[in-house]
Amino acid sequence: MTTAEEAGRLRQRYARRHVLARVGLYLTAIVAALICAAPFLWSLITAFKQNRDLYNPQNNPFVFNRPPTADHVGYLFTDTEFLTFVANTLLVGILVVLITLALGLPAAYALARLDRPWSGPMAIGIFLVYLVPPSLLFLALSRIVVAVGLQDSTWSLVLIYPTITIPVSVWLLMGFLKNIPKDIEEQAMVDGYSRVGAFVRAVLPLAYPGVIAVVVFAFTLTASEFIYALAFVAPTDQMSVSIGVPTQLVRGDVFFWQSLQGATVLVAVPIALVFTWFLDRFVSGFTMGAVKE
Repeated sequence: MTTAEEAGRLRQRYARRHVLARVGLYLTAIVAALICAAPFLWSLITAFKQNRDLYNPQNNPFVFNRPPTADHVGYLFTDTEFLTFVANTLLVGILVVLITLALGLPAAYALARLDRPWSGPMAIGIFLVYLVPPSLLFLALSRIVVAVGLQDSTWSLVLIYPTITIPVSVWLLMGFLKNIPKDIEEQAMVDGYSRVGAFVRAVLPLAYPGVIAVVVFAFTLTASEFIYALAFVAPTDQMSVSIGVPTQLVRGDVFFWQSLQGATVLVAVPIALVFTWFLDRFVSGFTMGAVKE
């Protein structure tokens, strides 16, 4: 056998190994994706099932054993205040995000960039606030809500949720700010900007990925939080999705399973799409911060 023939066989062998490795990788990724997507697929299929299909234990839960129906999804819009719950959730989420950024960014900047002896203990103290369980805090916070006259109002959630989002957001932003070289900020101040101007024009654009992480965290938390929403809001027209949907669709021992799963899908899909949109900017923020112009 010549050297050229042996080299050709080796190339073919390596090519086959490469193809098999790629096929195995893709098959593993597909199986993992299906496993992760199984709960969502089950919710989507369940939302359009008939009662006789859903409650028959012999039927496959991942296929339509009877023709699908949209009646249970339509029930959300005709017999519940689902759209009101969504509007309240959007209002609370947007306001909480703005409050979190307005208070969290200056706090994180002060703790990360200003060399003060109290920075470390205060950062630890802020994080310890987040570790206190909501089940211990809502009694004390209810006194505050009543004192300011916001009981049974959506605005009570706007007041309370930042106590959860700000501590974690400060820690997230501190990590991003500490990784930004101080030379960038100092150069901006040499060019004539104040410390605030240097932060806004030079530091904040590089901390963009951290800001996006805070936005995603704060909004998803407000959309899913249950204890405070249950404790502080009783009127139906003031409820958010996390408490309004189970209140309207769980009545004693009767569960409107299809409508519950339909609400889950209708809320999860837009959040997933927005998160994916933010994720692209999250990654691009890292790459832009790593490129020196």
